[in-house]
Amino acid sequence: MAKITLQNLRHSYNPEPKGEEDYALKRMSLDWADGGAYALLGPSGCGKTTLLNLISGLLIPTEGQILFDGRDISNTTPERRNIAQVFQFPVIYDTMTVYDNLAFPLRNRGMGEAEVDKRVREIAEMLDLSRTLQNRASGLTADGKQKISLGRGLVRSDVNVIMFDEPLTVIDPHLKWQLRSKLKELHQRIRRTMIYVTHDQTEALTFADQVVVMNNGEVVQTGTPIDLFERPMHTFVGHFIGSPGMNVMPCEVKGGQATFAGHSVQTVNARNYKGKGQKLEIGVRPEFVSFAKTGIPVDIVKVADAGRYRIVETRAANSSIKLLVPDGDHIPVGKTHLAFDATRTQIYENGWMVGVRP
Repeated sequence: MAKITLQNLRHSYNPEPKGEEDYALKRMSLDWADGGAYALLGPSGCGKTTLLNLISGLLIPTEGQILFDGRDISNTTPERRNIAQVFQFPVIYDTMTVYDNLAFPLRNRGMGEAEVDKRVREIAEMLDLSRTLQNRASGLTADGKQKISLGRGLVRSDVNVIMFDEPLTVIDPHLKWQLRSKLKELHQRIRRTMIYVTHDQTEALTFADQVVVMNNGEVVQTGTPIDLFERPMHTFVGHFIGSPGMNVMPCEVKGGQATFAGHSVQTVNARNYKGKGQKLEIGVRPEFVSFAKTGIPVDIVKVADAGRYRIVETRAANSSIKLLVPDGDHIPVGKTHLAFDATRTQIYENGWMVGVRP
């Protein structure tokens, strides 16, 4: 296992980058503790896989350093980094049995057969592969093959880090929750450093202790799932995490007081705004919006049933504002008023939470 440190890391696929727009991965510095569970979360093309390939050694960074336990491994080969990587699509030997596929990484390193057997059966049990150990891998479903691929990444106990690149893409939806739970359980048992790449917020938030949210090659925020939900540092994080995402409305701030559509709105951080009229927005999650007798006047546009609650979409001053209403609670018709939880309402300037980034 290893503590992973990224120092002023930046990468471009252009051999002679001239400007910031030439970098697929913007400058970043991160510290990942030994034995932690981390997720890289963001939309397709945001730089997640590029960062993973830099850590694994498949790419050499244009700038900066990658350190394992303080040792610079930026220019070393993947083999010398001692990592295990699980890819989006299964990488297995079809002509081998399930058992031999799982045993291959261990035998390749000269491990004794007794220890090989112990490790293979332990991982097979966790991934529900025990009954198929003597079957040829070629006869399995895509789900089964990806389980083998996961098992090959997990079976070694000597790796510095295990990296998963969209590992559940080919898994049937009803099995994804089960495999996420298995991975989480395994991490808690063996405490190896794991990095999980995904565009699926559910996968990231249920697996990781710390989530790195990326957009356009940049790390936008790093934090626990609770941090990202309750204090999104950027409006992108508020939009990307949560279903539905955070409400964002244009506003003005004067004398430490925010106003939207001519109405005062109490926020956590309006008093911290020291700017001169940059793009300002109020951000508040639907969970922290409620109907009220007075407040922001709105028109109810649509009501959608989401099971335990209903998603109510309202409109005020050409802005959409959504709130969640528990099933069975009364929903007004036509015009009404909304109130925001002042302790969960933030001001953002040019996308960034006021007081967080200039």
